[in-house]
Amino acid sequence: MIDPALADSGLGDAEDDDFDELIAPNDALLPENRYLDRELSWLAFNQRVLELAEDETLPVLERANFLAIFASNLDEFFMVRVAGLKRRIVTGLAVPTNVGRAPADVLADISADAHTLQRRHAAAWTGMIRPALAAEGITIVDWDDLDGEAKAELTDYFQANVFPVLMPLAVDPAHPFPYISGLSLNLAIRIRNARTGRQEFARLKVPPMLPRFVEVPSVNGELRFIRLEELIANHLDDLFPGMEVLDHHAFRLTRNEDVEIEEDESENLIQALEAELLRRRFGPPIRLEITDDMDDVTLDLLLNELDITDQEVYRLPGPLDLRGLFGLGRIDRPDLRYTPHVPTTALAFKPGANERIDIFKAIRKADVLVHHPYESFTTSVVAFLEQAARDPHVLAIKQTLYRTSGDSPIVQALIDAAESGKQVLALVEVKARFDEANNIVWARKLEKAGVHVVYGLVGLKTHCKLVNVIREEDGVLRSYSHIGTGNYNPKTSRIYEDFGLFTADPQVGKDLTRLFNELSGYAIEKKFKRLLVAPLHLRKGLLRHIEKERENALAGKPAHIRIKVNSMVDEQIIDALYRASAAGVPVDVWVRGICSLRTDLPGVTDNITVRSILGRYLEHSRIFAFHNDGDPQVFIGSADMMHRNLDRRVEALVRVTDPAHIDELLAFFDLALSPGTSSWHLGADGVWTRRAFSEVGTPLVDLQDRTMSQIQQRRRARAVR
Repeated sequence: MIDPALADSGLGDAEDDDFDELIAPNDALLPENRYLDRELSWLAFNQRVLELAEDETLPVLERANFLAIFASNLDEFFMVRVAGLKRRIVTGLAVPTNVGRAPADVLADISADAHTLQRRHAAAWTGMIRPALAAEGITIVDWDDLDGEAKAELTDYFQANVFPVLMPLAVDPAHPFPYISGLSLNLAIRIRNARTGRQEFARLKVPPMLPRFVEVPSVNGELRFIRLEELIANHLDDLFPGMEVLDHHAFRLTRNEDVEIEEDESENLIQALEAELLRRRFGPPIRLEITDDMDDVTLDLLLNELDITDQEVYRLPGPLDLRGLFGLGRIDRPDLRYTPHVPTTALAFKPGANERIDIFKAIRKADVLVHHPYESFTTSVVAFLEQAARDPHVLAIKQTLYRTSGDSPIVQALIDAAESGKQVLALVEVKARFDEANNIVWARKLEKAGVHVVYGLVGLKTHCKLVNVIREEDGVLRSYSHIGTGNYNPKTSRIYEDFGLFTADPQVGKDLTRLFNELSGYAIEKKFKRLLVAPLHLRKGLLRHIEKERENALAGKPAHIRIKVNSMVDEQIIDALYRASAAGVPVDVWVRGICSLRTDLPGVTDNITVRSILGRYLEHSRIFAFHNDGDPQVFIGSADMMHRNLDRRVEALVRVTDPAHIDELLAFFDLALSPGTSSWHLGADGVWTRRAFSEVGTPLVDLQDRTMSQIQQRRRARAVR
């Protein structure tokens, strides 16, 4: 018999006996080629980002920003995904990919697709966005375009601000080939000794701490910039006096920068991680980008010294490293950007006239669902923690921190709470990829303030977004909880779309108390009522909900599955969705990035729809909605449908129970999946097609603009009442 306390989550231990049948049924009817390659799907996602940069209907500075995002995304892809494939091949540990192909074959496909995309990316800058900027009075000039006066001013700038920090490194018998750091932009320079006639080679790193685009004296009010490497290249004679500069070319190296920690063998996780971060700087090369005019002599030298293969060389029209376009963000031209969206305060947290909002009182009235960045993170999450820190009735605060900003008010609130004598537990995930060093700094600062800092469970990343506040009220302890889909990061909350649920439900408080005890101590607790928690039960819970929809469809009952995630890769979840679709269940999947789910398998995927939406905000929330024969079961949380999330991370989904909140989330799906909303559609062979205009050429609805408009209308309607 199932414990009644577990009935809502479907996690009763009695059901575990038949779980093997659920996850490994007779799949003879499912074709073998039923998954899309995850790595190529990721490249398809980044192509969608590039398509936004190519979209002439978007403001041009936003298009430039999408070019920078594409470049940054691709760097991370190579540093992690490509590096992982290469490492497995080199070590002899390679196993077939999710589509059964050898990693070496996938690596060849990645190289081909990535070469095509990088050339398209370069062409978008040269042929589309640079001219479009010039048409708006923002010109990226070359040195030869400038008159003598402008050159003189830039030379003064170079001598005062650039020359002192440059470090030319010679390569000769007395000077070995220098170490080339990952993602650095460099100049390869060939020079001739005027006395001996001998040719030499030198490497010059473009200083990353200086602005990539240097402002040039304006002409007729036009904004003009020159690339830093162009400025340096035209002053090489100052760096090599007495030498003849023969040639110079830009190049850029990408290294394996993924972090691997054997936690079982690490006495101190922080020290081990710091050592691994140091090792990361010296990871093996995996990509060499060069300008298309580089001569063979220089290229051969780089190939030999860096131990790079021809497949790993990306010959591109300049400029390299278009991440530098992020620097154009400082240009004050609001007319060339998206119309600003101003976040509103969630209605439940909006104070009345002449009163200060009491966050706890508002949450006691009813659960509060907040949608960022349309609704303010500052006046909800930050306000919640700041009130908890100063409230004398609050006894304890427990929180997970996966990523946070450098000047985080979240961290400061925890410090203030600890210094005022409250019990404060912070579970800091120091293994958050590429935020490891930042999180180590904050972990140590928290410890110094008296916060109990823990680092989670060995072998698992703690990715869930949880806060549990314990407050004494009339001699009774009450829990106030927040479960979110996004990080506790005020900066990214302005550009990441996420949901957060505030609740004073005692059951959620018990669930979080048990979960935090498991994370910080030695408790092993399986009994969660409103939560689905990975790695033990989240996959099981979702599979049971999917299976129930399938059974309902077979019984002639209404059924519907709707899922919104960043990535859809897990084979067990995908197979369950295939079986549900084959039984007649409409399956709507809204995915931002990787999707291994196919839509082109006759008789299997006939009822599956897959959409992707990209825009000014990064769609980041995860939502799981099941029709459940008219009693919707809807969850939000931090988990994507990937092996790492379901098997190697602590993740949590919370069931949303307020009917108004359920309606809001389902309406969000309705808008996103509507034929009248702009989105990408996944079709045959894994090809994504953008549909941004109607058949008569009118723009389709922008989901993010419409959502902001709806939330503002809701607030105005409340004000009128």
